[in-house]
Amino acid sequence: MLSTTAQQCPFAPGEDADGAEAARARRAAADGGRPTLSFEKNTPYVDYVGVDTLLGLSRPRTAEPAESAFIIATQVMELLFALVQERWEAARDALEEDDVPGALAWLRRACNAQDVLNDSWGLLGDMTPTEFNRFRDSFGEASGFQSYGYRKLEFLLGNKSAAMIRPHKAMAGVADQLRAVLESPGLYDAALRLLHRRGLPVPADRVERDWTQDYEPSDGVEAAWRAVYADDVPGNDLFLLAEALLDVAERVTRWRHRHLVAVKRTMGGKPGSGGSSGLTWLARNAEQDVFPELWSLRSTV
Repeated sequence: MLSTTAQQCPFAPGEDADGAEAARARRAAADGGRPTLSFEKNTPYVDYVGVDTLLGLSRPRTAEPAESAFIIATQVMELLFALVQERWEAARDALEEDDVPGALAWLRRACNAQDVLNDSWGLLGDMTPTEFNRFRDSFGEASGFQSYGYRKLEFLLGNKSAAMIRPHKAMAGVADQLRAVLESPGLYDAALRLLHRRGLPVPADRVERDWTQDYEPSDGVEAAWRAVYADDVPGNDLFLLAEALLDVAERVTRWRHRHLVAVKRTMGGKPGSGGSSGLTWLARNAEQDVFPELWSLRSTV
């Protein structure tokens, strides 16, 4: 599980925290409080962030200006997929260790990352279909469907399918990573296992099951969550967990709908580049509830 403690300052490797702080104070005093302007090679900022490498990754294949926005938006999303994955896995691991406060902290952080992820669709919000058409052929069969970063998120949400690893079979390391996520409990699985340990009536087949299989809704799971909602006092950590999970689920649904609308706006009902039916595929995915019992119980409480 990721640590929630402060990290050592990356600008002074090998120094302890007090030594690094003292070095910064000496530099500030020597410069009279002004920023350092002279460096013998790359600035430390460029080296630490990898700016040269990062900016070099945007390589449009056409002269259409909108293609740059398309590539950059996609790359931003991929970085955020990795960040959301990191935080969901940290929350899952905290739940497995009965650390609900830790899980809640990681879920809040995940929601912050999800908000930025959802807002990144705004980078493509002004793209017209004619602009898209001028560079669409340049990426051939490339499709967001092939994103292994996004696939890991779907697996963590309980949308499991071994077939979804097949597009990456030639990428051995990636396939292994996906298989590891496929074969492990997801975020919701960990929450249900916690409820079981707390004495709530979660069905046994949801506590231990074949984690490679898609999660299916359960009346028994809904009943367990209903018992949690019956005690909605501020100190009920399971109630707080339920609402935090729903915050995650709602943001996933927003992401899917924004994806659907972005595709509808730029290419309408044309077939997808990766072989899917395009809008039909995305609409079906957008209608699928994440953590379904947390939604369905709202009709009965």
